[in-house]
Amino acid sequence: MLKQTQVQKQGLRIAPTHIQMLNLLHLSTDELVQQIQKELEENPALEEGGTIAEETESDVVTDEFEGDDMYEDTPVTEELYDWDSLVDDDMPNYKTQVNNYADQEEYSRPIPQAKSFREELKDQIHFLPLTERQQQIAEFILDSIDDDGYLRYSAEDLADDISFSLNVFIDEEEIESIRKLIQHLDPPGIGARDLQECLLLQLSRRETDENVLLACTIVEDYMHEIETGNYDRIVRLLGLDYERMQEVLKLISSLQPKPIYSDAATASVNEYIVPDFILQYENGSIRVILNSKNAPELRLSRAMLDIAQGKAKTDKSTYQFVKNKVDSARWFIDAIQQRENTMLSTMNAILQLQYDYFVSGEIVDLKPMILKDIADMIGMDISTISRVTSTRYVQTPFGIIPLKQLFTEKTIREDGEEVSTMEVKELIADIIENEDKNHTLSDKEIVDLLVSRGYSIARRTVVKYRDQLNIPSAKLRKWTDVGKHKLRI
Repeated sequence: MLKQTQVQKQGLRIAPTHIQMLNLLHLSTDELVQQIQKELEENPALEEGGTIAEETESDVVTDEFEGDDMYEDTPVTEELYDWDSLVDDDMPNYKTQVNNYADQEEYSRPIPQAKSFREELKDQIHFLPLTERQQQIAEFILDSIDDDGYLRYSAEDLADDISFSLNVFIDEEEIESIRKLIQHLDPPGIGARDLQECLLLQLSRRETDENVLLACTIVEDYMHEIETGNYDRIVRLLGLDYERMQEVLKLISSLQPKPIYSDAATASVNEYIVPDFILQYENGSIRVILNSKNAPELRLSRAMLDIAQGKAKTDKSTYQFVKNKVDSARWFIDAIQQRENTMLSTMNAILQLQYDYFVSGEIVDLKPMILKDIADMIGMDISTISRVTSTRYVQTPFGIIPLKQLFTEKTIREDGEEVSTMEVKELIADIIENEDKNHTLSDKEIVDLLVSRGYSIARRTVVKYRDQLNIPSAKLRKWTDVGKHKLRI
């Protein structure tokens, strides 16, 4: 017996345009150009050039056929439609978009030809017996490795990100199996999650002997004692003599604390940065423009649109194919427009909050700012703001700046003024750089100096900021050149 019921339930539906916009949002300027070129090659309904004339109500593509005359069951012939008209032999393969963007000054900075360490690692994984799926996962993991060679993300976070990007389900076990393979690449220690794992990976590459085995035991079980320099406790617990302990410590000290430590400087040079935003200073005001000079303008193909709108006779299967391509092209164009609007809204909000900093370029003018501040200003989700700012750069008269470094927490001075934690870090770096290297300052002494300048912060906060600046403790600074730790945005 048939019966009719009414059910109320909640569901989440995401528009195709929004999904495409999210996928495009994390792309850099160069990656976007490559994605556009790929779409132009794969979708015949998409072509370069200015926008076509605005569609009238009768131009809207629908799923309904107005009659049997709209399509025929016979294959398309030249009499029905001239397919050669879809190809414009006179159109250049690649032309840049100029009219919709302000004139952008050309910069002649030379581009280094050397490969980055990530590119070298990707070359190495090509020699591993991986499937296409494993290859994609491996490349994603390599892109997630930081400049020190560490993989800071958990397997769960990586699985979620890769599943979203590749539109396939990836579990944590698969991530870990690929990570173990990556750890067999050069340099030794690559892909480690912390210093302990990094040292153990390097020791596993050494020829096995008694000292190597003992070093593995010490690193695995007594890492805290090594970090604090409490070697007497290790000697006492393991029953070692001091000569043997010195041999093992010499072996451990020969290891690299950072897998990419020796190449970090060249890695940052080799990766040529193309800014996503350019600040133009005109008549005392600052204007934000997108650095999209190499991105071609896109439009729907007039010929394909005529077929999709039923203005040209064709068979049903061809009509459906063309209609799908036109819809896909329209979604792609809308997604790019949404991406541009989101990026400009975000950057304009950042400019509004950090206007003084962009005028002077001094860290002391950098105001406290978090992702939520920008999200509230433009009415978007915090995750969207994070996608926009995580890998974006802005070109200013005082250098190319990563947007993520403009986001800092706040600390309150004794006079009640809110200042950026970046200002405090800069001050700590200055104090340590100018200290007497024979009598290095303890964290408590640094706190006292900060308090005397009006910054009331706890000792543990100084320790945290010092660690973030990669500045060693007072005991270790006597043998370390800290000048390279000077903080600069």
